[in-house]
Amino acid sequence: MQILVDADACPVKDIIIRIAEEKSLPVVLLMDTSHAWNRDNPPWVQVVTVDKERDGVDIALINRAQKDDVVVTQDYGVAALALGKGCRALTQNGLIFSAQNMDKLLFERHLGQKVRRAGGRTKTVRKRTVEDDQRFEKALRHILAESGL
Repeated sequence: MQILVDADACPVKDIIIRIAEEKSLPVVLLMDTSHAWNRDNPPWVQVVTVDKERDGVDIALINRAQKDDVVVTQDYGVAALALGKGCRALTQNGLIFSAQNMDKLLFERHLGQKVRRAGGRTKTVRKRTVEDDQRFEKALRHILAESGL
């Protein structure tokens, strides 16, 4: 088991790395060349940089994903593919993806895309809060506990 992170704009990388150390889990941070990670990484953290192309990080992440891995992504499509491979998936805000909520989320994404293509606007993203980080940490710990960690 490993934690795969769609890390381009992920604000919870430090939380993931800290929990992974506690649980002795490897972490793979996947990002494109415009989101370089310039830190010294602990040995359990691997940074994979891919070319900046449409869905490049998403494809690289799904190609690496294996049954029982944990995937952190904001992309509902990536989450759906991860679930199909037997992974667990959650967002940076602590939403745990499941077969029960995936159809609704993908449909809402589709509707939002239609609105934007027609020149409309969808809701704006609110500023991240400490509570968002706490909700994410709780959800990640929950997923890991369900996996026996």
